[in-house]
Amino acid sequence: MSNQRLHSSSLKPLTISIALALLSGSAFAKSLTEASTLLEVAGDPNDSSFMKNLGLKVGGWGNAGITYNAASPKNNFNGPVTFGDRPGEFQLNQLNLFVQRAVATEGSSWDFGGRFDVMFGTDSIFTQAYGVPAADVNTWGALNRNHWDLDLLGSNNNRFYDLALPQAYLETYVPIGNGLNVKAGHFYTPIGYETVPAPDNFFYTHAYTMQYGEPFTHTGVVGNYAVDGNWSVMGGATTGSATGGWDGGWDKQLGNWGGLAGTTWTSDDKGTSANISGTYGSTSEQSDKAWGLYSIVLKHNITDKTHLVLQHDHGYANGVKVGAGEVKDAEWYGVNSHLYYDIHEKVTAGIRGEWFRDQQGFRVCSPGRVAAATNGGGSSYAAGGNFTSTCSAASYYQVTAGLNWKPITWLNLRPNVRYDWADGARPFGNNKQDQFLFSTDFTINF
Repeated sequence: MSNQRLHSSSLKPLTISIALALLSGSAFAKSLTEASTLLEVAGDPNDSSFMKNLGLKVGGWGNAGITYNAASPKNNFNGPVTFGDRPGEFQLNQLNLFVQRAVATEGSSWDFGGRFDVMFGTDSIFTQAYGVPAADVNTWGALNRNHWDLDLLGSNNNRFYDLALPQAYLETYVPIGNGLNVKAGHFYTPIGYETVPAPDNFFYTHAYTMQYGEPFTHTGVVGNYAVDGNWSVMGGATTGSATGGWDGGWDKQLGNWGGLAGTTWTSDDKGTSANISGTYGSTSEQSDKAWGLYSIVLKHNITDKTHLVLQHDHGYANGVKVGAGEVKDAEWYGVNSHLYYDIHEKVTAGIRGEWFRDQQGFRVCSPGRVAAATNGGGSSYAAGGNFTSTCSAASYYQVTAGLNWKPITWLNLRPNVRYDWADGARPFGNNKQDQFLFSTDFTINF
C-alpha cells in the first residue's frame, strides 16, 4: 500500500483550511489546521534515529465526504451503495493509523517485519472481520461470531461509527530463488482491483463487484514469489470464516481452512498486466458445501496519459438459503471497466461502468449497512427504525464519472457523479428502480 509522508516543510495550514472549509465546514477545517500546526512543531517522527534504526514507519490518512441523492430517500440510505451510504450527511469515512516495518523485496538475507492498522469511521463496519455471520448461511441457525474487531465501541448505542482492525500481520522475506515474501495474520485481500483504503481508489464510491462480489480481508498465511521479471505467483491458506474463507477472524471457525491463489503477468515496459486470483473452500465448519470465487483484472496504458482497467468476477456458494428459505446454489458475476485520463500532473479524469448480476439474491442487500449490522434475531442497530434490508435477485448497473485533483501531494479531492439502476428489483430509496448521486470527498495522507 502506498502512503505519502507528510513533510513539515510542505505542510500549509492555510491551504488545508481553505480546502476543508469548502468541503466540510469551517469547524472541521479549524481542527485540521490546529492539528497540522502541531505536526509542524513536532516534526515527522519517521525521521527520528529511533524509527530509522528499527526500520519502522507510522502514518495514516483521513477520508471524509458528503453525498447528495436526487431522490431524497425517506430512509436516509443510498440503497445498496455502501461506502458513502448516507445522503446529505457529512461522513468521516476513514481515519486510519498504521505502524509498519516493511521487509526487503530482494537480496540474500532474511528480513522480518509486519504491519498493524486501526480504522475509525463510517466505513469500519464494512471492513471488520464479519466472516462469521450471526446466522449460518446454509441453515439460518445461530452462530457464535468472532471477537476480533466486531462491536468494539458498543455499536448498539452507535449506529454509524465504529472501529476496525483490518490488518495485523507478521511478514518475512525468505531468500529462496528470486525471493519469497510471506505474510501471516490478518490482511487485506489481494483479489480484485478496488480495495478498502481510500487513498488506493480513484472513486469515492465502489463498484458492486468490490462491495458484494469479493472478500475484503482474510486471516491466514499468504506467500508471494516473483518467478521472473514478467511473472509472479501468490498462494496461501485462510481460516476463521463461515463464508468460505472471506473476512475471517481469530477465535471462531478456525477448523475451516480454505485456499487463496493467483498469478500476475506484467509486460517488459510495465504498461500492461493481467492478474487472475481467487479463493476456494468449504463454507464453514458446519457445512462442506463449496464457496469460491475467481477474479480477472487486466490493465493497459493505452497512451502515457490514458489508462484502461477491465475486470470480470464470478463467485458461487452452494447449498445456501435465500429468499423465503429456499436452499439453492447461489452465483454472482459481473464485468466492470475503468478508464482514466491524466489531464494534468495534478488532475485526472475517470469513468467507470459496471454490470453485476446477483443470480439468486444472495449477495446484494439494500441498504447495505443495515444488512451488515443485522444480528441473529433479525434486528439491526443501523436501521434506526422498523425496517430491514432486502436482498433481491437482479442485475445491477452503475456508471460513475469523476475527477482526482491533488493540489498538494498529501491532499486529494474527488468529486463524483454516479447513476445506478436495477433490472428485477427496486433497491433504491422510496422503492425506486434507479438513483442519481453526486458526492465529493477529500483524503489527507500523513
